[in-house]
Amino acid sequence: METLYKSIVVPCAIVVLVLAWRVLNSVWLRPRKLEKYLRQQGLRGTSYKLLYGDMKEVSAMMKEVQSKPIGLSDDIVPRLIPFAQKAIKNYGKNCFTWLGPKPLVYIMDPDLIKEITTKNFQFRRPDRGNPFLPTTRNKRMKEIEKEVQVSITSIINKRMKLIEAREAKSDDLLGVLLESNFNEIQQHGNKKFGMSINEVIEECKLFYFAGQETTSVLLVWTLVLLSQHPSWQERAREEVIRVFGNKKPDFDGLNHLKTVNMILHEVLRFYPAGVSLKRATYEETKLGDISLPAGVLLSVPTLLLHHDYELWGADAKEFKPERFSEGVSKATKGQLSYIPFGWGPRICIGQNFAMLEAKMAMAMILQRFSFVLSPSYAHAPCHVITVRPQYGAQLILRKL
Repeated sequence: METLYKSIVVPCAIVVLVLAWRVLNSVWLRPRKLEKYLRQQGLRGTSYKLLYGDMKEVSAMMKEVQSKPIGLSDDIVPRLIPFAQKAIKNYGKNCFTWLGPKPLVYIMDPDLIKEITTKNFQFRRPDRGNPFLPTTRNKRMKEIEKEVQVSITSIINKRMKLIEAREAKSDDLLGVLLESNFNEIQQHGNKKFGMSINEVIEECKLFYFAGQETTSVLLVWTLVLLSQHPSWQERAREEVIRVFGNKKPDFDGLNHLKTVNMILHEVLRFYPAGVSLKRATYEETKLGDISLPAGVLLSVPTLLLHHDYELWGADAKEFKPERFSEGVSKATKGQLSYIPFGWGPRICIGQNFAMLEAKMAMAMILQRFSFVLSPSYAHAPCHVITVRPQYGAQLILRKL
């Protein structure tokens, strides 16, 4: 009996000790080691706090800034990324904070940003700071993920029944994707040659968030800013009427909308769809003169970059589409300071289509309507996947 007891208890005790060591290492010893390493590299930043790092302060600051709207002329940066702005102000443009037990290094040097975005094998997309921690955010994300999965699966199942019965019309992206996938499986007689339901769901998410979502928020902020700056609205309308008259906009004509193009670029500078670009190191990696160990998260704060006085001049906080009159390269003086679609090998492949789509929509709106902000509009940019108006964008449209 004693032998049996030892044969059970001893292995269990060893397992418990190993697990305890791993937990201690991941939430305390390793973060402290990484902090020391980063400081030795000349980086400054916040001190590590057990398990949560800076997350509690980040959460508290976001809750405070989102509790009330701001003025139309107020700086939007403190409302969207207050903690990042504070950290960079206190510790410098290349500094670090803590996303749970992982260090998050902010990089605002254009040369280093170019290195991060072009060396896509060394600096890869991070795995999801820890989804198993029982935080309110993680719980809500799991709930949303489940709801999305159920919703999209239901749509896919209905479409698949129609496709199998040869009654479906492939007149949208989902229809084309499913029919192509169905034909691929039929051709080979094996499901291994097609996409799984989960893969189709992920593609649907990509279509929505990378396509429709980003273009729609670009249009919303363009309408808001042109409502604030009626002279630019009128200049854009005059150009659209000059190019198209009352006719439906066509592809060739869209390429002649120089003023509209300038406006869209300036809107993307003011309100980039994403507030930051995230990468991670999975082995010791050199970045400029800095040596970064494995397990470090990197953040290029797009919003701060786009609003930086040193990079854009004294008028960085002003809406001035004319800065793009000679193209992006001239506006940025050849520096990598404008990245609304990312940069390098992983730059958004849909950027040209998104700009074309936005030009088409704006041209059709400007042909038919003038618009102003409604008195009920509350200016409250917030970041929920993309940068959007927290309370919506109430506009008054007048038919021309």
